[in-house]
Amino acid sequence: MIVPVIPIGNSRGIRFPKIILDKFFVKDKMDMEVTDEGILLTPVKEQPRKGWEEAFCSMHSNKEDILDEIPDSGAFEWEW
Repeated sequence: MIVPVIPIGNSRGIRFPKIILDKFFVKDKMDMEVTDEGILLTPVKEQPRKGWEEAFCSMHSNKEDILDEIPDSGAFEWEW
């Protein structure tokens, strides 16, 4: 598929047809890799909760995951 290169401000860019963006689930970011052969664009797949496992393990080893004792509800006055 040949696509035109268009001016975008002081830069130039290309427009992707919606059907192509939908096919590859492109949201708002793409990873660009420049090689000797050309430019490779791949969609960024967001990974919810990425890094949580390491953070939880670190918290556990530092004993930061221990909750304080919850006071009895009758032990203090509620303010409204």
